Amino acid sequence: MKKGVFAVEIIQDSLLAIGDEMFVALARSSMSPVIYEVLDYACGLTDAKGNLISQGNGVTSFIGMLSPMVQHVIEKFKNGEDLNEGDVIIINDPYVGGGSHLSDVGLVLPIFYNGNIIAYSANKAHWTEVGGMDPGSFTSNSNEIYQEGLQLPGVKLYQKCELNEGIFEIISTNVRLPELSIGDMLAQVAALKTGEKRIIELCQKFGAESVKLSIAKLLDKGEKIVELELQKLPKGEFYAEDFIEGDPLKGGPYPINVRVTINDKEFICDFRGSHPAVHVPVNCSKFGLMASVRVMFLALLGDIDVINEGVFKRLTIITDENSIVSAERPHPVSMNFEARIGAADLIWKALAPYLPERLSAGHLQSVCTFILTGKNPDNDQSFLIVEPSVGGWGAANDEDGQSGQYCMGDGETYNLPVEIAETKYGIHIDEYSLNCDGAGAGEFRGGLGVRRMYTVNHDGQKVSVNLGRHQFAPFGLNGGKKGSHNYLMIHKKDGTKVGPIGVLANYELQKGDRIELVTATGGGYGNPKKRTLEAIEKDLLNEYISLAVAEKQYGYKNA
Repeated sequence: MKKGVFAVEIIQDSLLAIGDEMFVALARSSMSPVIYEVLDYACGLTDAKGNLISQGNGVTSFIGMLSPMVQHVIEKFKNGEDLNEGDVIIINDPYVGGGSHLSDVGLVLPIFYNGNIIAYSANKAHWTEVGGMDPGSFTSNSNEIYQEGLQLPGVKLYQKCELNEGIFEIISTNVRLPELSIGDMLAQVAALKTGEKRIIELCQKFGAESVKLSIAKLLDKGEKIVELELQKLPKGEFYAEDFIEGDPLKGGPYPINVRVTINDKEFICDFRGSHPAVHVPVNCSKFGLMASVRVMFLALLGDIDVINEGVFKRLTIITDENSIVSAERPHPVSMNFEARIGAADLIWKALAPYLPERLSAGHLQSVCTFILTGKNPDNDQSFLIVEPSVGGWGAANDEDGQSGQYCMGDGETYNLPVEIAETKYGIHIDEYSLNCDGAGAGEFRGGLGVRRMYTVNHDGQKVSVNLGRHQFAPFGLNGGKKGSHNYLMIHKKDGTKVGPIGVLANYELQKGDRIELVTATGGGYGNPKKRTLEAIEKDLLNEYISLAVAEKQYGYKNA
C-alpha cells in the first residue's frame, strides 16, 4: 500500500473522530440538563460546499440537518465570499435550513486555512428557552411561527472573532432563562472551535490538498456503500397511510401517506396527497422531513460504518407544496417531530412486512413532550422542565420489543434522572415504572412503555404535553396485536380527574394535584397463541403481564 493511501485513511478516521470530540466538548461545557444529561444536540463537519463529512450525534433526527443549515449560510453570504476567519453564524429558522423548530439553535463556523475556506464546523442544540408565548418555547397551542420564539435566519453572532453585542443583547432580552440559553450558546461556540483547531492541525500535518482529497474519497465511499446496500432491499412500490394527531379540539387527525419506490439506483419517498399544512404546531418543514426520512433510510440500509452526504445521494423525497410534512412560513412547527417522525414511521410501516429481519412492529412514535413550569418550593425560584419521554418499541420476528426507549427521532438521548429533577427543580416524582398494560400481545410481545407520577408541591405550576399516538396505537405485524396509547391524566386533589388526554397547554395546577404520564406499549409480532410457555411464565414472574392477560391473550392455563 502506498504512503499516500495510508495518509488518506488516517485523515478520514481523524475526520470521523473530530465529530465525536466536538460532541463531547459541547456536553462538558453546556449549562442545561437537556444537553448535558439528555444529549439533545449534534455536532459535525462539512466540506467547503456544505456536504456533511462526519457527525457526533445524540438526537437521531439531527442527522442531515447540519448540511442544509451550512448550505444556507454559504448561499446567504455569497458563496462564502462574505465570510471571514473568526465568524460564527447563528440560525434556527426551520424554513431556510434550520430544519426542526426554533428551540433547536444551530451555529456555523467557516474553517480557513491559508486564507481559504476548507471546511465548516457546525452544531445544533436544543435551548431551554428561545422566547415565544409559552415557557420553554415549546407550545402545543400556537397557530403561527411568530408565537413560538425568536427567529434567527442566519446572522453573524461573531464577526472576525468579535461578539456582535446587538445580537447578543436581543437574545438575552427575549429568552426567559438567559443564563441557560447563553451558557449553552457559548458551549456551542467552544465545540465549533474544537473542530476548527483539529481541521487546521490536519492541514498542517498532511497538507490542505490531502485533506480535500480525503474528504472527496470519504463522500464517494458513502455513495458506493449505498449502491451496494440498495441491491439487498426489496424492489417495487410500497404504500402506507396513517394520521398525524393534533389537539382533537382544534381539528384532525390529519391523514398522511407515502409511496416508496425502490430500484437498484434509487430510493424514492413520495408523500404527495398528504394533508395540507395546518395552523396547529404539528407541521414540519421540508428540511425537518428530510432529516427524519434520512434516519429511516439509514435504518433500512443496515450496519454501515460511514454517514455523510454521499450516503444520501440515492435518496429522493417528493412532497406537495405547503403540506403538513413540507410546511411553509408562517405555519407553526413547535411540535414538528409529530409530522416528521410520523412520516418516517410511514416508510417503516410500508416496508416492515417485507423486511422482518430489519424492521419491527410499530413503536410509541411520539417524542411525548412533557413540560412543567412553576416555582421551586425550596427557594421560590422559577424552574422549567422540558423532557422527552421513553416508551415501548415493537416486537421483531425473533425477539420481544425493547422497553422504556425513546422514539426513533430521539436516538441516543437519555432520561433526565429522577434525582437530578428533584434536586434541581424541587419537584416530587412518586413513581417511575414500566407500563404493564398487557397490550402488544404476540408470539413476541411489544416493549413496555412507562408510567410517571408527579405530585405538585406548589400552587400555580403549569403542565403542557403533546403526545402523538394518543388516538392511534402502534401497529402489530404478522398477526401481532396493536400496542397501547400515550396519554396524560391529572388527578385533582378534590378527587376529580382530567383526561386521559393527548394535548394540553399551560394547564394550571394546585399543590396536592398529581400528574400521571403514561407512554405506549409497542406492537406485537406473530400470533400470541404461539408464544412459548417459558416466555409467558417469565413475563408473569416479572409482572410484565397479569394472569388475566396471560389467559385471555396467550391461552395460558394456570396449573
